[in-house]
Formats: sequence, structure tokens, C-alpha cells
Amino acid sequence: MKKLHYYYYYYYYYSTIIIFFFMFLIFSLAIDTITPTQPLNINQTLVSKHEVFELGFFDVGDNNRYVGIWYKQIEPRTYVWVANRDSPVNSSSGKLTISDKSGLVILNQGETAIWTSNLSLPTVNTVAELLDSGNFVLRLENDENPDNYLWESFKNPTDTLLPRMKLGWARETGKNKFLRSWKTSMDPGSGDYYFKMNLDGFPEIFLSKGPEMKTLYRSGPWNGLRFSGVPEMKGVSLIEFEFENNNNEISYSFEMRDKLVYSRLIMTSSGSLKRLTCVESSGTWNVYWSAPRDQCDEYRKCGPWGICDANASPLCKCMKGFRPKNEQAWKLRDGLDGCVRSSKMECGSDGFLLMKNMKLPESSKGVVDQTLSLSQCGEICRRNCSCVAYANTNISGNGSGCVIWAVDLLDMRQYADSEGGQDLYVRAAASDLDRSPTVGISKNSSDNNVVKIVSITVSTCVVLLILLILLYLWRKKMKRSVNSSIDRKGPDERSHEFMMNGGIIVASKRDYSGETTTDDFDLPLFDFTTLVIATNNFSNANKLGQGGFGCVYKGILMEGQVVAVKRLSTTSGQGIEELTNEVRLIAKLQHRNLVRLLGCCIEVEEKLLVYEYMENKSLNTFLFNKEKSPQLDWQKRFAIITGIARGLLYLHQDSRFRIIHRDLKASNILLDKEMNPKISDFGMARIFGGDQTEAETKKVVGTLGYMSPEYAMDGLFSIKSDVFSFGVLVLEIVSGKKNRGFYHASNQLNLIGHICDLWKEGNALELIDESIGDNFAQDEVLRCIQIGLLCVQEHADDRPNMSKVLLMLSSDVINLPQPKHPGFGFGKRGSEKGSSSKQDESITTNELTVTMLHGR
Repeated sequence: MKKLHYYYYYYYYYSTIIIFFFMFLIFSLAIDTITPTQPLNINQTLVSKHEVFELGFFDVGDNNRYVGIWYKQIEPRTYVWVANRDSPVNSSSGKLTISDKSGLVILNQGETAIWTSNLSLPTVNTVAELLDSGNFVLRLENDENPDNYLWESFKNPTDTLLPRMKLGWARETGKNKFLRSWKTSMDPGSGDYYFKMNLDGFPEIFLSKGPEMKTLYRSGPWNGLRFSGVPEMKGVSLIEFEFENNNNEISYSFEMRDKLVYSRLIMTSSGSLKRLTCVESSGTWNVYWSAPRDQCDEYRKCGPWGICDANASPLCKCMKGFRPKNEQAWKLRDGLDGCVRSSKMECGSDGFLLMKNMKLPESSKGVVDQTLSLSQCGEICRRNCSCVAYANTNISGNGSGCVIWAVDLLDMRQYADSEGGQDLYVRAAASDLDRSPTVGISKNSSDNNVVKIVSITVSTCVVLLILLILLYLWRKKMKRSVNSSIDRKGPDERSHEFMMNGGIIVASKRDYSGETTTDDFDLPLFDFTTLVIATNNFSNANKLGQGGFGCVYKGILMEGQVVAVKRLSTTSGQGIEELTNEVRLIAKLQHRNLVRLLGCCIEVEEKLLVYEYMENKSLNTFLFNKEKSPQLDWQKRFAIITGIARGLLYLHQDSRFRIIHRDLKASNILLDKEMNPKISDFGMARIFGGDQTEAETKKVVGTLGYMSPEYAMDGLFSIKSDVFSFGVLVLEIVSGKKNRGFYHASNQLNLIGHICDLWKEGNALELIDESIGDNFAQDEVLRCIQIGLLCVQEHADDRPNMSKVLLMLSSDVINLPQPKHPGFGFGKRGSEKGSSSKQDESITTNELTVTMLHGR
């Protein structure tokens, strides 16, 4: 019996040991997820599914414990992320768990939270999982969709960028994700060095130090293939680089093409940026690239306008037309003062030096337009005397996009031909363009230019020959058609003010000297019968719109082309003079933001113009329609504002003539199928001479609510009259309300006056159209409102011209002046006070325009 007792004793003793041993194994084994009821204790780790990464508590020898992520298979440990880097656990126990109200939480021994994921919404039924990518995510228990993560470490980086982790700005959260170094190699706390995306102008990434964010190095902007200041990215097959700049984000990331190779980008505690690679089987990290890597990577090493070349001695040099600002320091190889111009600049006669293999200048103050070609970019820069340099934003393919600088060029660097960089065009005096090759121009550039000139000349001659043959055949065909048409008409019809000359429309008109002159419009003449058939006899079903001039109809020509036919009524205020004017002007205008005139028809009492068809009709059909206005989100509205500004700039400055539209309004802005705006209706427009800036008329034509004070009251019109109308249009696009007919209930303010009051009170965002919703950039909206108010200032001299307006629209770094008192800022009472004795009491109006005759 006593022996049996000993057997039982030993059985229970060893059974207890075995149970505790298995329990120890269970709790010591790594798990891949944690839940609110199963936290991660200080002696446990999470391991990703294929054992690539591991997460757990670690210390670096100072008895402070941190929750971090490291590579599972690589020794010594390589940490890639730290949660509580500035709040360590300084006790022997702690845990990582999930809270219903705070998301992920690290608790110390006293169950006090020392770090949380700061979720704004309560989380229930959640799990936290470590993925093979190294991303630690918090998600709903049964939802593994990566787009639905409640929180993730990839969006909260520390000092390391892993594949598929994004560095940069997410528009949805407004958060700029950046790398920040450890304090020391043994202290993961937040250090002094940052690697952060600069979002201004043409985005690039800066390496900075300290709370004052002193710049030490910059990557150069992304040029479609790589950062212009990182030539090591050229020809890399191991890594795929990605740069996104869209409505959702501005970000940089990378992906490994070979999954057996690890790579990480780290901001070190010593202030250097390093890309390290490691083959999985070796476990040894190699430095693939680092920055700053030489003296030319030091920020502003050669000062303003100076160029650094690591392959030259001395490092710093000045471009042609420049000299060292501080000669003595320059001789001692101190280039911080940079260079200054030594040649006299004359805007209009100067040109541009081609600088090859360049790291683009600091681009935070660059103005970017991704829609322009390099030649368009150069033309804009040439006309703008404040523009000092330009370049492509994307050098892939044939190159595209435009960035221009209107400030001193900083931190430029030139690479050897085989290294990288890109072309930069710098404004230079005409005298410097005639000298020998300059810094940055390749030795073979003159030979290449000869080949290019010969090729272009030959190609041009061939194209011209083909065009002449086609023009001859077309005129011959048109002449036969016109002759047969004239034979069918009577003598009265043939004596019409419009004549044909070899198939080209010619308008006969008398100038003020009494002599008769003619303008060649070079437009097809449509037969009236053709347009009757195309519009189904001008049926109401085909009517697109109606105004004081008559109606516009949709038509389909015999060859299937869809057109818009403007038919002037016999009682139209727009007679033969206005129609002649419109044809004469628009036939010679070519711009993507101007409606294109395809031809016209003049037969007896019929006067018709044939335009390209605009699928979405006019802007006012959307803007002032509660059902359709939600289709105009803020992105579309801003694009429409910018498009109108470009079209107006072309009329004022870039076309063959300086043209004042005089009737710019929402109904005269047409929208194509992509909602691109096109300015239409040039019946009231006027041409200015080369040096003319202002004119006076006794017949004021236009639309109430859009007319500038000096034009409506005194008949004075200029480009600033159109700027006023543009400003009204901008404010209407932002608010969704008409200026004419809008009165604030309390004080009878019209739209302009009401907006001006809101602006002064700091409540301008109350103006924005409710149909836009919440998806808009506040800074962009406020900038547009301020630009609109600047354009409607009472005095014409205070209003900006359209080139300045476009610059203000395209750059958010330009400081805008505060708007002064607006013109027609008040409503009914203001209009009564503003009546002028100069005005005739006889005023005629219709739906679209108003005509006022001034007695003088």
C-alpha cells in the first residue's frame, strides 16, 4: 500500500512538470496575430507567415524596451520599424494589445498606456497581423483587403523605407510620411535627421537636420525616370522605382524585382541616407547607394547660379554671361556666394543656353504645367521676362511637361555624359548665345544642329509641296461649286457684302477713310440647303440654345461630322457687321481653349456660322442648374478656371492680334465631352494695334454683371475689362451663383459685394457651392476667391493681367496681395448711387447682352 502511494506521488509530480513544460512551449512559440483577448507579452514575438519579419519587444542594452520589427532570418538583428521609439517600457513586464477605443496600445507594468496608434474611431472585432512585407496592420477580423486596414506601420514609418512603403503625402489624410533617424546607433529615439518630401512647386525630397530643418541634401525633382539628382537610379534592373503625383497622393516607393534580395532605404543617425541590399542566403548588408556622397551633393555648394561639377577642378564654375560674386572667396575655392550676371539682359532679344546633364535647380518655387510640351514651355518662358529657366518635367519618351523658374537658380550640379541628369534651358543675353560652346553643351552639339537644320528644312519643303498641291485641288473644287451656286442667284444676291475669291470667303468693308478693304477668312462656304438638311430644317429637337442673336442648332453633315450651327435671326442685334467681325477674328485664332469656327453661310437674308460641336453645351447649363451642378466637382471647376485663363491670355497676348472679347460670361464658355472649356462668341470682340492698350466707344455692348465699371460708365475698354469679367466668372464658378440677380437679404449686396464682405470677415469658404461637397483643397479654393477679387477691383490699374493670373493659379507659393475695393460691389442701392450723367436714358437689353449709348 505504501509502495502504491509512492507511485501516485511520482505520477502527479512528473505530470505537472510535463504540463508546465508544454504550457511554456505554447506561450513561447511565436504567433502571427494578436487580438483584444490575446495580447503580445514581453517574452513573445509575432512572426510573419513565411518567416520574413518578426515583431516583438527588444532592448539595446539600456534596460529600456521597445516594440519593433526586424528581419527574422538575418543576424545580427536589423530593425526596420519602432513603435514607441520615444516612450520605452522601463520595467521587466509589458504587453502590446488592442483597445476598443485606441486601437493598438503598449502597456507598461502598471497597465498604463505609453503608446497608442491613435485611431479616431472605436475598433471592435479586430486583429493585428505582421505581414511578409514587414507591414504591421490592424484590420477587422474577417477582412484581409489591404485597402481596408484600420492602421498600418507602413503609413507611420520611422527611419527605414521598405519595398512598397510610400514616402510622401497622402491627400486623403493630409499626412506627410517621412523618415527620421535614430538618436544614435544604440538609441531608437527620434533623431536629428529627416528625409522628407517637399510638396511645393515641383516635388522633391530633402535631407534636413534639426528643428530648424536645415537642408543638407536634396534628391532633385522626379523627372519621369528617376530623381534628377540621383544618377545611380539610371539603368537599375534590380529595383523598380515608382513616383505618384495625382489627386490622391504625392509619393515615392520602390519594389524589388528579385524577391530573394532584400533592400531598404535608411536615414542613419550620422546624417547619411543609405540604400542597403542583402541576398537572403548571405545575411550580409552591402551599401548600394548613399547620399551625400561627394562635395557636390552638399546643398548650395556653389551658391546661387553656380554649378558644381565633381569631375572638374575647382568644383564650382559659372555659366556663360555670369561671373563669381565674390572673386576673392572664389579663388580660395569657397563658392557659397555663387555667381552674378555679367552680361546685360534685354527681354525680347535674349535667348536660352542649353545646359546638358544637369541636376535641376531647387524646384520648390518652380511653376509646373504637365500639359505643355517643351517648345510651348520655352515660348511661355521667352515671353515672360521674369522667367529665368525652364525644363521638361518628364524626360521619358520624347519628353513632356513644363517647369519654369522665376527666381535665382540654386544647388545646380552637372554630371558626366554617362552619368545622368537632364537638359536645362537658362535665359542668357543675346551676346552670350553667339560665343563658343558653353558649360553644359556637348562637343557635338554644333554638328547635331547642322543635321537637325538640314533634316527640318528638307521635311518642311516636302510638307509645303504636298500642302500646295492639296490647296490647289481644293480651291479648284470650291471654285466649281461656287460658280454653280452664283449662276443660280440673282444680281441682288451676288452684290452681297460677302464675296468669294477662289473658294476663300472675302468680306468687303469700308474703313474710316472711305476706302474699301477686304479680309481673307480662308473658310469653307456652306450651302444653305446643306445646313437645312444637317439640322433637320432647324427643328426644335436640334436646338441647343437661344439668345438675342438667334438660335444654335445641332447638325450632322453628310460625311457624319457633328457641328453646331449658329443662325442669326433677321431681327438679331448681331448683324452683318458683328458676323463679319466674328468670322474675321475667330478664323485666324487657334487655341485649345477657343471654340473653332469651321465655316459660314451667307445667302440673301440668312447669316449662319458653323462651329465645332460641344457635347456639354455651355458652362451656365451646369453651373446654375441644381440637378447638373454636382457634376462639376472642384477639380473640374479649377480646370475650367485655368482653361478660361489660358484662352484669355492667348487673346490678350499670344495670338497674332491683341483681342478684347468684351462679352466673357458663363453662357459664352462652351464645354467639350471632357469638360474642357472653350471661349466662344466673338461678335463683340475688338482688335487692338501693337502698342494700343485702351480704346473708347460710344456703343457699350456686353452683359450686365460682367462689365467693368470704366467700360459700363465711360465706354473705356482694355484687356483689364476682360480681366474684370474673368474675375466675376471665377467667383460664379466657385459659388455656383450668378452675380446679376443675386442680392444678400440683409443689405442688398450683389454677389461681388457679398463675397468681399465674407473675405474681410475671414469666412470666404462659406461662399463655396454646396454641390461641390467636402472634396476640395481649401487653399486652392481660397486662392481662387482671392484671385477673383483681385480681378474685380474697381480701378483697372489694380487688376492683374492674365499672365499674372495664370502664374497665381499655377503656384501656391506666390504671396497674393490683398484685394482692394471691388467695382460694383453693391446691389440695388449701389447701382442707384452709381448712375452717371454721361449715360443716355435709352437702354436696350435682351437675355444675353446690353447695349448702352453714351452721349458726350
